[in-house]
Amino acid sequence: MEQRIPAVSIRNITKRFGQTLANDHVSLDIYRGEVLALLGENGSGKTTLMNMLSGIYFPDEGSIAIDGHEVVIDSPRKAIELGIGMIHQHFKLVDLLSAAENIELGLKGKLDIPAASKRIREISEAYGFEIDPAQKVYDMSVSQKQTVEILKVLYRGADILILDEPTAVLTPQETEKLFQVLRNMRNDGKAIVIITHKMNEVLELSDRVAVLRKGEYVGDMATAETSAQDMTNQMVGHAVSLNIERPQPVNPIPRIEVSHLTVRNEAGVIRLDDVSFTARSGEILGIAGIAGSGQKELLEAIAGLQPVESGSIRYLEDDGTPEELIGKDPLEIQKMGVALSFVPEDRLGMGLVGSMDLNENMMLRTYRTGASPVTDRKTPHELAERVVHDLDVVTPNLHTPVRNLSGGNVQKILVGREITSAPKVLLTAYAVRGLDINSSYVIYDLLNQQKKKGVAVIYVGEDLDVLLELADRILVLCAGKVSGEVAGKDAVKDEIGLMMTSVGGGRHE
Repeated sequence: MEQRIPAVSIRNITKRFGQTLANDHVSLDIYRGEVLALLGENGSGKTTLMNMLSGIYFPDEGSIAIDGHEVVIDSPRKAIELGIGMIHQHFKLVDLLSAAENIELGLKGKLDIPAASKRIREISEAYGFEIDPAQKVYDMSVSQKQTVEILKVLYRGADILILDEPTAVLTPQETEKLFQVLRNMRNDGKAIVIITHKMNEVLELSDRVAVLRKGEYVGDMATAETSAQDMTNQMVGHAVSLNIERPQPVNPIPRIEVSHLTVRNEAGVIRLDDVSFTARSGEILGIAGIAGSGQKELLEAIAGLQPVESGSIRYLEDDGTPEELIGKDPLEIQKMGVALSFVPEDRLGMGLVGSMDLNENMMLRTYRTGASPVTDRKTPHELAERVVHDLDVVTPNLHTPVRNLSGGNVQKILVGREITSAPKVLLTAYAVRGLDINSSYVIYDLLNQQKKKGVAVIYVGEDLDVLLELADRILVLCAGKVSGEVAGKDAVKDEIGLMMTSVGGGRHE
């Protein structure tokens, strides 16, 4: 049997960042005509390895060969010349330009939009993309912007594609369209690598799985011969439970009542339009919606961080006594027991101070509660120890500045700080964004612990499979309006996906 020559052959690649060993003598083959899923926990070195393949980083040791010939990839331009294109999680597009203009941007020679548009249509037809080359980026959905990014590397001749968390903000219908496109590209002989934490997608799309653990290559396996449990055990190095508990709510009572809430942003655009719902103690209310549907504004309005145009947000005591939250400042609302854990794209810009260590960042949550003019350092230290232990935060010590930690570990601190503050209401958005599967399940377990304590949990998440398993009720937002509400145990993924894109198309509990 003739042996296939790998499209990419990575041999003994090592990369260090100061004292941190990100990749340790990693060897990996990538073949044309297959989808390879690259798995590993946060900090395992997946993105670092692919960034070296795409020319963003340069390896300290080791070699890379393309089609059997050793190459030096010292820039993204060199990677593209070698047929390698990486589609990152955060898109790099100019909003005011059209699809065709963005795709042509940066190429040598005279700008020829009609010729570019013709070529874009040819590529789109070949693989099943749906895009108008003349459409402006600011008018596009998230999936359309992603399509432009993929077309951009195909237009430049890439036949080795790397996609980092490609379905993070897509609806189930958009995800299925993307998967069909990727299958078409695979069938055309392209080599495709996806970095993802979603095991169901790995099983559905990939042909082969490669696993990294703590910077080292663990091994690879045919997807058809493995399971989500096996892959997770390989990533973590020991058996991990993949069951999301959904305990029955015990004596749920109304805790937050939102009535006819309308919110405009600074530009005067309506972000929430006549939104009404109730969050109850001892239950998890899931909020579903495509990116930018008003989820962020909703949680910030409850926490007192977002000006409200009209409507009411009432906090109800155990005896049912209501208190209006609109008009109160965030500190007053926080003292009532409402905790907001929002994981933004810039984790250090919002919520944590990068130059401060773990103890000091915990102190931001507690320093106002001290009765003495001398700052209480013991409580934040104990809180930091608990978060590091419970969430398995990888840090040299509690005095390490948080900017020196990986993004996933920074996120654990951000979420853990709010969860351990004993709130009555926990508002959490994107709590597991970018976290590996093991860390994600630790967060789900902590949320369920809060639920059992009688906390009203409002959970905004990107993974519908998780929402369907975790939430007691799911409220769906579309363009700032409530398009439906369903019981978690009865919810159907495709139905939720349709409700995310059409107002008024859903059923109510």
